Amino acid sequence: QKSLSETFGADKYSRARKEVLTFMFSRPMQMALYFCTGVLNDETLFHHYALNVPFYTHFTSPIRRYADIVVHRLLSAALGARPPLQMEKEAIQKQAEHCNDRKMASKRVQELSADLFFSIFVRVR
Repeated sequence: QKSLSETFGADKYSRARKEVLTFMFSRPMQMALYFCTGVLNDETLFHHYALNVPFYTHFTSPIRRYADIVVHRLLSAALGARPPLQMEKEAIQKQAEHCNDRKMASKRVQELSADLFFSIFVRVR
């Protein structure tokens, strides 16, 4: 982080350089995928590499993404706070795949937007 901060400089373009370079450095990271555990037989797929935990699920506030709403509902049902969802695991997996598709499309648009900004930035400079 320190070496990156030194690279950004302190001129009027330093913030823009920081945003573009930080985005470009994080681009190669593997994107997380949603899946229904009931359709997978290989429990090693539930492992979180960076946290080094064997079973992992991620969700944020359910106002952000539909996938988070599903995870909240499933967790609530597992804890006995609500009745189980009346969905087959295959239907949950299909929704997870749709969420993955939309997330990938959104990420691609974000990348293309950053590429456009970077191209304009380089052309102007």
